[in-house]
Amino acid sequence: MTTPEHPSPTPQPPVPETKDRVYRSPAGIAGGVLLLAVVLWLGLDAVVAGEGRTPWLALAAMLLVVPLVVAYTLRPAVFANEDRLRVRNPLRVVVLPWGRVASLRSGYSNEVVADSGTKYQLWAVPVSLRARKKAARREARRTAGDGRPAAGRGGFGLAGQRTAAAGVADGPVRAETDKVMDELRSLLEAREQRGTAEGDVTVRWAYEILAPAAAGAVLLAVLLGIG
Repeated sequence: MTTPEHPSPTPQPPVPETKDRVYRSPAGIAGGVLLLAVVLWLGLDAVVAGEGRTPWLALAAMLLVVPLVVAYTLRPAVFANEDRLRVRNPLRVVVLPWGRVASLRSGYSNEVVADSGTKYQLWAVPVSLRARKKAARREARRTAGDGRPAAGRGGFGLAGQRTAAAGVADGPVRAETDKVMDELRSLLEAREQRGTAEGDVTVRWAYEILAPAAAGAVLLAVLLGIG
């Protein structure tokens, strides 16, 4: 009696050991929700109450504006796991295995640099100079407080020792986006030598954003042109 042959299962790509860590901008999300509410309120009001070409102009404008608002506020995110970094920017999605990441830079913007030298901005992790200055002031106050003798004593005193120990345990005060970059650098240092951290850098355009925005722009131009 012969047994039926079963096709061998298709090999699956390695599953990351942990789920993605997701980094997004709370301020960007809040601003995006507010902008969308205003755009939809004005647009739908024009569609319902408008006369003549106004409803069509409002629809074309919403078709153009809504995808762009979503792209630049709600869409940006950074996903990081054991094997790769995925950067979802407004108009592109970039996937970089850790083995292809040369560095993560912070200046006036946060960037990931591929080993080819190509730079990709991290839209979801914006730099806030105000937050950095605020964190620097807090760190200066914390450091000064840890180094002062306790009042009426010749040394730190028990309370001063507890404060200093807490300061060392907590580490320096950092802006939130700088903390995110520190986490990503830690992942890079720990995982860039893994065998599964190799592969090609891929870049995909966000056609789900570009297509409706382009259609809205064309429709709006046609309506204004035949005015």
